[in-house]
Amino acid sequence: MLIIKRILLILILIVSVVLITAYFMPKDYAVEREITINKPSDSVFSYVRYLKNQNDFSVWANIDPQMKLTYKGTDGSVGAISAWESKVKDVGVGEQEITKVTEGKRIDFALRFKEPMNDTAVGFMSTEAISANQTKVKWGINGVFPYPMNIMMPMMKMDEMIGKDLQKGLENLKTKMEQ
Repeated sequence: MLIIKRILLILILIVSVVLITAYFMPKDYAVEREITINKPSDSVFSYVRYLKNQNDFSVWANIDPQMKLTYKGTDGSVGAISAWESKVKDVGVGEQEITKVTEGKRIDFALRFKEPMNDTAVGFMSTEAISANQTKVKWGINGVFPYPMNIMMPMMKMDEMIGKDLQKGLENLKTKMEQ
């Protein structure tokens, strides 16, 4: 009986340490990447604002060619939704909704993941004229890991995991725009 009590006490201590550590760890993550495209800012913005066009350069959209895509609303405008369904675990099921458009500068969107996990995040794409024929494009995603799940954030390396896909997507965009 004494051994069971000690094992139980050790388990309670371990769980307590994990929960206390998670309480002090960050819950938010933010990942951003940028690239310079040799095209005027207005033409780059006119292209990236449309959800259908984003599927041409997004890494995630190209993982599953059999993915089912549906669209609601007026693409490129607030309220437009692009939804996806895939049997491929890395793609899953979810939707992206345009939540704000700052004409010629930035598009903000909500990301709602439904499978393989239920999660939400927010993202943006912005364009900034560097010169008449060069545009800096930024792509960012940020979200929150709820307590106590935030204890896993250091192991997940969100900047590396999401960042490489954002960077590859921006490189795809650059190639497409500069053709």
